[in-house]
Amino acid sequence: MGTLVHDIEYHPGKGAMLARAAGTSAKIIKEPASQCLVRLPSGVEKLIDSRCRATIGIVSNPHHGARKLRKAGQSRWLGRRPIVRGVAMNPVDHPHGGGEGRTKGGRPSVSPWGKPTKAGFRAVVGVGKRRI
Repeated sequence: MGTLVHDIEYHPGKGAMLARAAGTSAKIIKEPASQCLVRLPSGVEKLIDSRCRATIGIVSNPHHGARKLRKAGQSRWLGRRPIVRGVAMNPVDHPHGGGEGRTKGGRPSVSPWGKPTKAGFRAVVGVGKRRI
């Protein structure tokens, strides 16, 4: 009890699924007979089968998330593409695109495929209402 572990199996023999990211660990809180109570990095406490394997200790490289990218190219090296606003695109690329000069988009926020993106759109669209 109180041991820090990582690379925890969720189902026996299925391979590690929990606490695998850089610098993370989980804490064993209780060890009853067939199941263990484990506090995960998110703070959630889960009951896990005692036959599941885990590695004692913390995953290395704890400063991975705190690393500062010095230039745009470093972000590209990691496979991240630039974020481009819909209003900066052409009308063929996004519903908010086009117009003469700078525009506000001209309609409520939508995805590039025309689906509403902001909170509360489900009530406007009427999802879950019975159709007659």
